[in-house]
Amino acid sequence: MDLASAKSAARQTALTRRAACNPAVGAVMAQQIMRHCPPPPGAVVAGFVSLDGEIATAPLLNLLHHEKFNICLPVTPKRGQPLYFRKWQPDDTMIHGRFGTRHTDGPELIPDFILVPLLAFDQHGNRLGYGAGYYDRTLTLLPNAYRLGCAFAAQEMPEVPTGPDDVKLHAIATELGVRVF
Repeated sequence: MDLASAKSAARQTALTRRAACNPAVGAVMAQQIMRHCPPPPGAVVAGFVSLDGEIATAPLLNLLHHEKFNICLPVTPKRGQPLYFRKWQPDDTMIHGRFGTRHTDGPELIPDFILVPLLAFDQHGNRLGYGAGYYDRTLTLLPNAYRLGCAFAAQEMPEVPTGPDDVKLHAIATELGVRVF
């Protein structure tokens, strides 16, 4: 099976697994992150607003805001371009972006701690995204940024199909804990 076919099959499996999960366990994931892998003081943290079916990130974003971190959300540009990030605060008006994403019109920030959405991950820190390559392009441009995947524990696979452009995570956070790779 070629890489594109393997990734497509893995995405279908991951979506099926994820559909059986409860997004509300995001509150537990938030506690796990703040206890075991908090951003360093002064970090600019790139979060994301969860899409339907993803683990809820709102509890984590609110905790980070309460702890006085600068938080930004990704803006999804045209295909082939990397993400860029705009400052977020809880009262901000949200703008609907591409692929169902949401962000603000705040000033641009460059993150050094990035919360990464995904469909699947494995024990080696590999992640399977949605297939457009936005995060891989962005993470390549921010090589010193810490990369923390946010997912349900059920999204783990024995092996995620990867190619040369796929960027590994430093750690994964789920409702069961944080695993550093």
